[in-house]
Amino acid sequence: MQDLSRLVRLCATLCVFVTLLLATSACRDVSAPPDAPASPNAHPGELAADITDPSPLDVWWDTLASLCGHAFAGELVSTDEADADLAAQPMVMHVRRCEGKRLEIPFHIGENRSRTWVLTRHEAGLHLQHDHRHEDGSEDEVTLYGGQSDGLGNETDGVYTQFFPVDDFSKQLFGTHGLGASTANVWSIEVVPGERFSYILRRPGRHFQADFDLRQQVEVPPTPWGHDES
Repeated sequence: MQDLSRLVRLCATLCVFVTLLLATSACRDVSAPPDAPASPNAHPGELAADITDPSPLDVWWDTLASLCGHAFAGELVSTDEADADLAAQPMVMHVRRCEGKRLEIPFHIGENRSRTWVLTRHEAGLHLQHDHRHEDGSEDEVTLYGGQSDGLGNETDGVYTQFFPVDDFSKQLFGTHGLGASTANVWSIEVVPGERFSYILRRPGRHFQADFDLRQQVEVPPTPWGHDES
């Protein structure tokens, strides 16, 4: 009888053990393994991190490229005495040509059509040049000066800015023509998409700024001096 009692208790113990083992296995089958990838819906922030936001340079460039073929009226907003004769002159910028990585933007002041800003994009950033012509189409002796952007630019409160410190070619050009003060030039172009374009020149004791309203298009101006009609 004792042997039978021991056998009954042993069977009962085995039954309990087997029941627990089966229950544990069942739980493991329905649970995600420890190293299973998390559900995309569980951590939306992780998905957002995989989306690369456009750089300030991308936004700046794409905004200007989107204006191709259009012209906008502007005005002088700086107050240097050197520009007093320009204060009453109508100003127009025209995004005239957009060819791949190159933009040409004539800057008309009254009837003066001598100025064109040339912007070229490359791996290191942007290059700004000022193409100056005479009314007969010939090049001014001081032309194609400008600077290389100093990085990807920046964005502050929706204002996208590219800075162009004067380059070595321009310093030499200015020095040759007795324009030593201009060797400290820093140009900048600000863009507020859909609202404003600003061209700015600064150096010690000098500030020039013209703002253009991107919300109001104007009639496309005549061809700038020295450029073809197309």
